[in-house]
Amino acid sequence: MGLYDWSSAPPSSSFYMHAFILLVLWCGLLVTSVVGGNNETNRLGLLAFKAKITDDPLQVMSSWNDSIHFCQWRGVTCGCRHQRVIVLDLRTSKLVGSISPQVGNLSFLKNLTLFDNSFHYEIPSKIDRLRRLQILRLHNNSLSGKIPRNLSQCTNLIYINFGRNLLVGEIHANLGTLSKLQFFSFEVNNLTGSIPLSFGNLSSLQQFGTYSNNLGGSIPTSFGQLTKLTFFGVGSNRLSGRIPPLIFNLSSLKVFDVGDNQIHGHLPSDIGIILPNIEIFSIYINQFTGPIPISISNASNLKELALSDNKLRGRVPSLEKLYRVSFFAMALNELGNGGANDLSFLFHLTNSTYLTMLETGYNNFGGELPKCIANFSTTLIFLSLNNNSISGNIPTSIGNLTNLELLDMGYNKLSGHISFEIGKLHKLQYLDLSTNNFFGDIPSSIGNLTILISLYLEDNKLQRSIPISLGKCENVIHLGLAKNNLNGTISYQVIGLSFSQISLDLSANKFTGVLPTEVGNLKNLEYLDNSENMLFGKIPTSLGSCVKLESLAMRSNFFQGVIPSSLESLRGLQLLDLSKNNFSGNIPKFLESFIFLELLNLSYNNFDGEVPTNGVFKNICATVIKGNSKLCGGMPKYDLPICKYNKPKKRKLTLSLKLIISIVSGILGVTLLQMHSNLIGVGSFGSMYKGILDNDKCKVAVKVFNLLHHGATKSFIAECEALRNTRHQNLVKVLITCSSVDYQGQDFKALVYEFMTNGNLDEWLHPISRTNEVPEKQKNLNLLQRLNIAIDIANTLEYLHHHWNTPIVHCDLKPSNVLLDDEMIGHVSDFGLAKFLREATQEHFTNQSSSFRLRGTIGYALPEYGIGNEVSINGDVYSYGILLLEMFTRKRPTDNIFKDNLNLHDFVRGALPEQVVNIVDPIIRWEREDMETWTNDTHIQNQIGSPKILECLILIFGIGVSYSMESPRERMNICDVVAQLHLIREKLLRTRRRRERLQLTVTQYLLL
Repeated sequence: MGLYDWSSAPPSSSFYMHAFILLVLWCGLLVTSVVGGNNETNRLGLLAFKAKITDDPLQVMSSWNDSIHFCQWRGVTCGCRHQRVIVLDLRTSKLVGSISPQVGNLSFLKNLTLFDNSFHYEIPSKIDRLRRLQILRLHNNSLSGKIPRNLSQCTNLIYINFGRNLLVGEIHANLGTLSKLQFFSFEVNNLTGSIPLSFGNLSSLQQFGTYSNNLGGSIPTSFGQLTKLTFFGVGSNRLSGRIPPLIFNLSSLKVFDVGDNQIHGHLPSDIGIILPNIEIFSIYINQFTGPIPISISNASNLKELALSDNKLRGRVPSLEKLYRVSFFAMALNELGNGGANDLSFLFHLTNSTYLTMLETGYNNFGGELPKCIANFSTTLIFLSLNNNSISGNIPTSIGNLTNLELLDMGYNKLSGHISFEIGKLHKLQYLDLSTNNFFGDIPSSIGNLTILISLYLEDNKLQRSIPISLGKCENVIHLGLAKNNLNGTISYQVIGLSFSQISLDLSANKFTGVLPTEVGNLKNLEYLDNSENMLFGKIPTSLGSCVKLESLAMRSNFFQGVIPSSLESLRGLQLLDLSKNNFSGNIPKFLESFIFLELLNLSYNNFDGEVPTNGVFKNICATVIKGNSKLCGGMPKYDLPICKYNKPKKRKLTLSLKLIISIVSGILGVTLLQMHSNLIGVGSFGSMYKGILDNDKCKVAVKVFNLLHHGATKSFIAECEALRNTRHQNLVKVLITCSSVDYQGQDFKALVYEFMTNGNLDEWLHPISRTNEVPEKQKNLNLLQRLNIAIDIANTLEYLHHHWNTPIVHCDLKPSNVLLDDEMIGHVSDFGLAKFLREATQEHFTNQSSSFRLRGTIGYALPEYGIGNEVSINGDVYSYGILLLEMFTRKRPTDNIFKDNLNLHDFVRGALPEQVVNIVDPIIRWEREDMETWTNDTHIQNQIGSPKILECLILIFGIGVSYSMESPRERMNICDVVAQLHLIREKLLRTRRRRERLQLTVTQYLLL
């Protein structure tokens, strides 16, 4: 019977009904009696809490006014007897602000629930006054600082959850005195130190979670005393040592997760018996040794068993009672002995009707592939048996696994034909059958796998031509067909499978014909290898469009002609192998500027003329040119004949540079500036041009100051002073300064910088299509690239503010002043408004007026500068915060949507943390944890592509909001942001590194 369902109550309950009515009436009288203000402390405490709320988009607190009693305010619950606040529950309300210290005046409060909002700054220390507090839920906010040491004064606490914030420091040992504590979670923060031994005294503790922090030390032995513990999650930290044996005796445990640490030791032989209730058991990425205990089969409640990346060995025991298991991973161990019965445990898994993931790769399993794998539950999504010694054929009934998205059997001893039935796996996205003994044709049914992303069939005995049906697999970005007996021509349908293709390996086959010009359509191609075939003709000039290429191998074919000049755009090449062909002509000098080139092999061709001497050519171990009898010059160790001519290189360099400056200085007219073909951009004090030094084709950028503009001369002097002595890898480098008189007798001032090939950050965030120009493919930056650039900028500001003799304030930090080199490394430029702080006043603000005009650009400039405050390094910190928000939302602070008192800062702050998906740049929303992109939009509608990426974005936006606060004293030091961004990048890459060790490129959501 429901509490208020009096109509259905039996006659005997009439007494209780009347008693309840009297109680309600009595409480009503109490409300009336206190409206006049007898309980003023609680009302004022709530109003102080409201005053700290800076944004309330849902108008949650609109009822918090004097028109009704505070006990009727939304989210507030009062006790009936005293009419004091006992519950403050404002969960998931999109509130932005800080938690008022006055919350400590709500002395009767038992429940403080503020999760899923955007509260920032520290947890107030006055929370220790809440001696009746039982529930404290502050997770999923942007709270920073340390855990209040005096929280232990709240002796009635039962539930604490501070997870997914920005907390730092240690977990205080005195929290171990909270004898009533049952739930404790600090997951996904930046906590350091060790797990306190005192927590072993919390006899009521049921759940303990510190996942994804930076905790070290060992797991305290005292935790073995917690007989009520059901959840123990300390994964993704830096824990070491052994698991205390007594912990394995906690029969109440349902979840045990110590994955991704540095723990070692054996698993107890009776683990499946002493942990009868265990549902999740995770020890992946540690250093456990010994066998998987036979008793594991007794743990019939197991749902997830994660043992990967340890040093476990021996046979896998029977798993016949694991009916409920859905996730079973034991890759990267030493399991199996290469025997015939190594895979017998797979038979028992056919009874697991919930099985979704089975990962057994990188072990020592032998024997034939059991036919029973086709009888696995149709819930199976991920099946990985790679890097073992498994033989036999793929069962023809493999098509039964209709929900399979990843199938990896590479690096085994499998043979026979590739089953035609594999074409029934319509959801397959990753297929790896490489390095086996498969023979016959590639089945045409592979064309039915239309959402396939990665296909690896290399190192088999496959023959005939590539089936045209493969052209239907338009989403393939990784295609490996090397080391087979494939023949015929490389059709344009196959080579143009996907405009997003990243790697294409057709080497060591018997392909004939020419390389199709359609190869130039592969704009994202990073790896191309068509070596050891019978291809002929010239290198297609269109190949120069593949500007992301890092490895290009075309050795051992019949290619001829010269190396086309279009390849000069391939500045990211790390390997270029054109050996054993019929190439002729000179070795292009532009190869000298390929700074990432680690191996250049031009051997056994018909090249002639002088061998360049700079760049990769200086390293004879990295450059192979033998077998070209007409070459001369080069480094002495090449032992080539001397060329018949020499060039006055140093003199020509000087003349070329003078020529550039002379030409630019002669075209200072405004009309000509706008029409000049080498014009890069026009700024407040001058124009920027692109130039090339004739000697070595080195590109430079020349900034010519318009001295007719007021302040241009000061800007020139400021930039010279700022950059002449500073040395940092993320500062743009000035090659030469020029202050002279031009041919018309006018003053002339210019700066010559190293040229940044990838332009400025503004062009990448906000590309503009210019009229009368061929439209380019839109520039995109992935999450990791943006994070790296953000760290580059922060490193520069930290150097300028704190590691230079005299602190330097940039005063105009914005995307257009961040330049990107070939490697997409950020360089801060344009110090025309820079200010040296020669007095020790850089940290404080005054109301004194400044003789300087408004410094910076609207939207990025510090608000205080508009009212005449002195220049401070806090100004750069504010600009950096705005820049950080712009980088990940792709919205300028001057965007048209920002009106009616809404700005970029408030726009982001109001979305944290729950609505991040609504503000993030849609390009990032498509990303997976491995920085690749989702191809099926059903995965990303109204959500971020991966929980790890969402977590990182919330942290990044929290930093941006914190650093762009209006109050100068609320902004943090730039040194802090460098540390925090490095931690975020480490979190982002942690899973990515694990995937590289597993040699898997499957989408991350399959691993979860």
